[in-house]
Amino acid sequence: MQENVYLKITLSAKVHKPQVTVGDVAKVYCQDKALLNKIKTLNIYTFHNPKENRVIYSAVKVIEIITENCPSINISHIGEPDFVLEYEPINKKNIIPAWVNVSICSIIMFFGAAFAIMTFNTDVSISKLFSDIYADITGQNNNGFSILEISYSVGLGLGIIIFYNHFGKRRLSKDPTPIELEMRSYETDIETALVDGVNKKGEHIDVG
Repeated sequence: MQENVYLKITLSAKVHKPQVTVGDVAKVYCQDKALLNKIKTLNIYTFHNPKENRVIYSAVKVIEIITENCPSINISHIGEPDFVLEYEPINKKNIIPAWVNVSICSIIMFFGAAFAIMTFNTDVSISKLFSDIYADITGQNNNGFSILEISYSVGLGLGIIIFYNHFGKRRLSKDPTPIELEMRSYETDIETALVDGVNKKGEHIDVG
């Protein structure tokens, strides 16, 4: 009787050692624990060149390697047909350059956001609008520092915090933030483009 093995491979897999095994790139399940451990430890690829840190790999090639070493099994694959295999060595990072980069990015984003808000307020003449509203309600001239400006400033800050679902390291909810969604969408688009481009050239690692 053949053992049923279930294999799930996602669109990308990142490893931190040159020798890549099935367990590094796929979720594997079968009832035979000894067989499961054997499949997970099967080597499927080795990165020899430090500059070669990314390859496009076929799930069919993974299945071929598994069946060659474990012939009496029935594999059901429920993942991606091709995936990005990326090698990222574990290096001790210097914290100073990281802090410098974060500081520079934070300064650019702060002044960029401030400039965008100011140009928007100027474009829609928000100061004149507040002055007109204040004069209509109170009958007095607005000196530019009224409850309208204070409420607008506080509301703008709170709106940004609520929209981005972040305040420092704290989340307002467990939902992913808009930035996380955009980053995941961007990474998925890159991985899909890499797989499609390599498939057209026929340069990915496949059977045959």
